[in-house]
Amino acid sequence: MWRGAVGRLLRGSGAGSPRAASGSAVAQLRRRLESELEDIRGAGTWKSERIISSRQGPHLRLEGGGAGILNFCANNYLGLSSHPEVIRASVEALEKFGAGLSSVRFICGTQSIHKDLEEKIARFHQREDAILYASCFDANAGIFEALLTPEDAVLSDELNHASIIDGIRLCKANKYRYKHMDMQDLEAKLQDAQKHRLRLVATDGAFSMDGDIAPLREICQLAQKYGALVFIDECHATGFLGPNGRGTDELLGVMDKVTIVNSTLGKALGGAAGGYTTGPKPLIDLLRQRSRPYLFSNSLPPAVVGCASKALDLLMESNAIAQSMAAKTQRFRSKMTAAGFTISGKDHPICPVMLGDARLAAVMAEDMLNRGIYVIGFSYPVVPKGKARIRVQISAVHSDEDIDRCVDAFTQVGRKHGALP
Repeated sequence: MWRGAVGRLLRGSGAGSPRAASGSAVAQLRRRLESELEDIRGAGTWKSERIISSRQGPHLRLEGGGAGILNFCANNYLGLSSHPEVIRASVEALEKFGAGLSSVRFICGTQSIHKDLEEKIARFHQREDAILYASCFDANAGIFEALLTPEDAVLSDELNHASIIDGIRLCKANKYRYKHMDMQDLEAKLQDAQKHRLRLVATDGAFSMDGDIAPLREICQLAQKYGALVFIDECHATGFLGPNGRGTDELLGVMDKVTIVNSTLGKALGGAAGGYTTGPKPLIDLLRQRSRPYLFSNSLPPAVVGCASKALDLLMESNAIAQSMAAKTQRFRSKMTAAGFTISGKDHPICPVMLGDARLAAVMAEDMLNRGIYVIGFSYPVVPKGKARIRVQISAVHSDEDIDRCVDAFTQVGRKHGALP
């Protein structure tokens, strides 16, 4: 495609014409991009996409004939993306409400199911109101700019998700970054931020790369001491952390002290797409008026709304699925530790197998697939240099036999490549 475009530009113009200059610019761009891509390959951090030819679940079929593959790298924590009731609800919503609204919410893109789901989300999190977005990335991109002004301050954990970082960049508030889960550093930053009108502490509830959980009790204590608000991103907590799966604020007993919760419908809650903000009603009302990703994005497709609504129904009817995660997570972590691996985080179904070397992580992940285990290696820039790992994610629909097979494969591959003695 590039070669054809450049050729057409050069053939149709003299050396000094604008079209020739344009062709030269395209060729220069191509050389630069190809050099950057080669650097990525050379560093061993190239990210390939494996093509799945089956539905999401603990067992997959990969395009090209790979069948019976055990899936240990999805955010499908509760196994609801293929739950028959969730799928049925999606089909019913599609048939009743159509494929999509062809519009943003405030023009003609709000249906009764959108309002019903927002009410259900607020009730699940025990908040006043909620607002839907196309993704939690959009929710994080939309809240800080709408809420904070140059008179305010935001204090962010240094390992917060990229969407939080990008959302904070968009706002004009004074920005502080505190060391990862370091409460002494946060307190120092809060002391310095007292000169600002409003102070907002922003943190992931559960950190997706390391599987560790924010010390929300301590954060909330400091916020109360220094008159700050607390915001948490719960994408890797909603649905399965806490006695009823409401997230890290429920797990740590601070639901009444966290002001704003952002989360996703695209992981534990059906696995399709969508995100949301839930919190005080005046805040939600303001976001409907000023949040750019909300105002300028089409409303969620009815099929996605149907999925998420049914997933929340299942969670509010019973906590059995949410409670099934703990034993399976502990089984994997304890067996991998006994085998000699270092597993980051604690008591979370995100179980990063720490390897350090990017090439080692990539080679081991590929060898694991050869043994029927689908995992992915993570390296810079997704994680810091020298912190490469294979991130394993446990699902409620994994069996004990699935987990044991994964551990056995890791042990064999680890010994083969020198990650274990």
